[in-house]
Amino acid sequence: MGDIFHQYIDSDFVHRIFGVIRECPQHTFQVLTKRAERSAYYAEGYSYLKNVWFGVTVESDKYLRRINYLPAYNNKCKTFISFEPILGPIGDINLEGINWVIVGGETGPGARPMKIEWARQIRDMCIDQGVPFFFKSHGGVRKKPGHELLDGKIWNQMPAK
Repeated sequence: MGDIFHQYIDSDFVHRIFGVIRECPQHTFQVLTKRAERSAYYAEGYSYLKNVWFGVTVESDKYLRRINYLPAYNNKCKTFISFEPILGPIGDINLEGINWVIVGGETGPGARPMKIEWARQIRDMCIDQGVPFFFKSHGGVRKKPGHELLDGKIWNQMPAK
């Protein structure tokens, strides 16, 4: 997995990727980035593609500004927020125009812990605002039994096609 909107990724390469997306309408492509501003630039030209979903990563309330770039093209394609890894509280946000929310803790060596309250708060916001919620994992260095459960339940909602 990589971020095609990284500053070192050449624009011609990004256009070639979207060419492949255009030529493969039978597949759904999820384009996730931390570089929301650059993503919005390309999304303006490619949001007509019904098989691409544009998403931003938001690790804590410090990165909420990334969400502001999604509604600009949401009416044309699906958008999502990945709160993964969630590293801090998010606070209340308006999810209008967001089609999907994913939450998960950090994994692997050196993983920073996720507070369960952060995931619950986002889940409850999604329920209140009618946005599908997907909980991936509590995170950690090693997967433990029940790592995919939030309050004893699997949350694997998906947006309607």
